[in-house]
Amino acid sequence: MRTRNAGLCFVALVAIAACATFGRGAFQQPVVTLSDVQINGVGLTGGALDVVLNVYNPNGYRLDATKLTYEVLVDSVRFGTGVADSKFTVQDNDSTKVRLPLDFTWAGVGQAGRDLLNMGVVNYRVRGELTVGTPAGELRVPYDRTGRYSTLSGTSK
Repeated sequence: MRTRNAGLCFVALVAIAACATFGRGAFQQPVVTLSDVQINGVGLTGGALDVVLNVYNPNGYRLDATKLTYEVLVDSVRFGTGVADSKFTVQDNDSTKVRLPLDFTWAGVGQAGRDLLNMGVVNYRVRGELTVGTPAGELRVPYDRTGRYSTLSGTSK
């Protein structure tokens, strides 16, 4: 009897592991891109802005995000970092915008920050990690995107 119970437990564990492996293999990583930057205020020492990220879910099921870390670089200069712990949901095959606060100092961003405010066009890089709940369990998904952002048109390329 004990051998039979042990055998059933083993079969159940193998089945659960197989399902989890299959689910993770079918998972497609969300695509995180810079959508917009909105300046909230500028002073002598720095300023505050909102970085708006677009999170696209290519999966056939919704993703419940529990955490988003981010780092914004402008022309390879670290502009700012942060962590968003507020939960948000991205529906299947859809996207959602996530607004993130970012404070900066002129000393920290140097010429890159001045170029963004004065010329309105800069090269950017946004990277971090998105923690999402999936049918296969909680996953931590890294992201890293580069592009060119124009404050004049409010778009990134």
